[in-house]
Amino acid sequence: MRIVWWRWGLFLWMAVMTVAAFLYAPLAKKLYEQTRIIYWHIPVAWVTLVAFLVAGWHSWRYLKTRDLASDARAAVATELGLVFCALATVTGAIFSKGMWGSYWNWDPRQTSIFFLLLVYAAALTLRAAVEDPTRKARLSAVYGLFSAAVTPLLLFVVPRLFFSLHPDPIVNASGKLEMHPRMFQVFMASLVGFTVLFFWVYALDVRIRLHRLAREGAWTGSGKDRAA
Repeated sequence: MRIVWWRWGLFLWMAVMTVAAFLYAPLAKKLYEQTRIIYWHIPVAWVTLVAFLVAGWHSWRYLKTRDLASDARAAVATELGLVFCALATVTGAIFSKGMWGSYWNWDPRQTSIFFLLLVYAAALTLRAAVEDPTRKARLSAVYGLFSAAVTPLLLFVVPRLFFSLHPDPIVNASGKLEMHPRMFQVFMASLVGFTVLFFWVYALDVRIRLHRLAREGAWTGSGKDRAA
């Protein structure tokens, strides 16, 4: 059995990051033990953005090329993005409970990510409702482009238009980075680890779907694509 060293390296990386989050990184002022959640909450929110932008890119690729392989890639990115979006919502609710005594208080950031969940849940509903592969791919691609445009607005713009209880332990009021060096090291390690994890799972799922399309005769990619 071939040992893929980087998979074990990723596992070790995430394990060390988890230990460092509790034993190496100091606590942020005013956040106390709730500081630990930022090493999971912010990275999974970041991966949510990456996943939905990847889905938008492949949606555009499908509309341009009408290649079902691009539709398959968009579908995988959408599903994984929804998973990470749910994780961001859950970790945010845990933080809310520790800081304000309630899992959900309809803070602008909680509300915007809830709407983002609805937007992409609707994308999966659309895919499930249409049987014809070509029509499904076309409608999903159009909706995917719309969703990709909405995602940055809901994550970064809309929450800042209203008063929010949500703290920002990474930058100060002037927008300058303000984080203890050890906190920043663990935070960046988590950001890298979750990003690599996403692209690994994404590649695995895409490979499965492309092989399925090839077996069904719906897609005949290049030899390079089939070997991917």
